[in-house]
Amino acid sequence: MRLRITNIAQRFKRLVFGDIANLCEANIVLTAGLHIQRIRQLGTVESLGEAEFRAFSQWGEDGIIQYLINKVPIHERSFVEFGVENYTESNTRFLLLHDNWKGLVIDGSHSHVDFIKRDSISWKHDLTAVCRFITRENINEILAGSGFSGDIGLLSIDIDGNDYWVWEKIDVIRPRIVICEYNSVFGCEHAVTVPYDAEFERGKAHYCNLYHGASLAALCRLATGKGYDFVGSNSTGTNAFFVRNDLQHGLRTFTATEGYIESKIRESRNEAGKLTFLTGEDRLRAMQDMPVYRVDSNTTVAIRELM
Repeated sequence: MRLRITNIAQRFKRLVFGDIANLCEANIVLTAGLHIQRIRQLGTVESLGEAEFRAFSQWGEDGIIQYLINKVPIHERSFVEFGVENYTESNTRFLLLHDNWKGLVIDGSHSHVDFIKRDSISWKHDLTAVCRFITRENINEILAGSGFSGDIGLLSIDIDGNDYWVWEKIDVIRPRIVICEYNSVFGCEHAVTVPYDAEFERGKAHYCNLYHGASLAALCRLATGKGYDFVGSNSTGTNAFFVRNDLQHGLRTFTATEGYIESKIRESRNEAGKLTFLTGEDRLRAMQDMPVYRVDSNTTVAIRELM
């Protein structure tokens, strides 16, 4: 009897809190509709920050994406996003819920992917969730094996490490819009990335928590080679946005220097794992002995040589 009562209580808890979560999510989508009306009236903006709003994205990416999909012709309303954790905060959840896109999300954690599969979003929408640790060796196989190839609407990359190397390798999909996290701490002048390591994990690579990813200049260089225009950054200086240059998008384009925004996020840590709140060049000094790969000269140097 006691076990039965416990099971009933747990079921009731799931139902109640599930209903509350669904109601909150519905209200978020409804409220965001007001922002979208404003965004659809925008012409060519000087900065993508003018279009920002946040529904499920970490910063203002939801608004920027809505702005871009109203400027860029999208024939295949599908997306791929990796590095999503449990997908409650992501760049594409609003596309799924509001615009009814089809999507593939990938994360390296079984618990995160299990959470996504248990979420009603997985049966209410055409969402595929895959648990894999992404490398440049397996990314194309994962995409193709999940039924994604050719022309798609959007790709979002945020894996806190090999972002540059993975995007460089992708060739089974040709997204019209690409969002890629850049490491603002590396500045806007040097085209650098962390050297490729298939097992790279940000938290283990260096205790300061700042050593990861690629500079904006490196991503812009890669984007140009893959046929993309750099159309700006979000206002927090964390994500760069690219649009395929064979499309008639009419958006303002930037060089890395013009579109760079320095992140003010203070997430540095000491060897004990406690926040140290470093800013400016002190962030580079914290990891000055670590190597970076210069994509313009194919050489590896210590970060101190960038200072």
